[in-house]
Amino acid sequence: MVSPSSKEIFIQGVTLEGKTFRPSDWAERLAGVMSQFRPGGAQRGSHLGYSPWCIPTTMNGFKCIVVHRDLQAHEPMAWDFVLNFARDNNLQVAEACLIPDAEK
Repeated sequence: MVSPSSKEIFIQGVTLEGKTFRPSDWAERLAGVMSQFRPGGAQRGSHLGYSPWCIPTTMNGFKCIVVHRDLQAHEPMAWDFVLNFARDNNLQVAEACLIPDAEK
């Protein structure tokens, strides 16, 4: 499903059949659950921000989650949870690299 050489995967809010995944805030909910998994581990107040290893965003009009490979190295069960979420919900998964926005 995911190449071991990719740095990031994108779980897209569209099913393999092309239907938009619901609820509409699924990416924020999943990222919230994953917020405790971060470099250095969970810290006081870390639930108030997203983990740098699991970031919600929008691409091509669809919600998605960008999951960094470092999550697998530090928290294998959390990595499996995210991939199983995608598989169980029949979501499209793509390997890619997130390029930061250019500063204006």
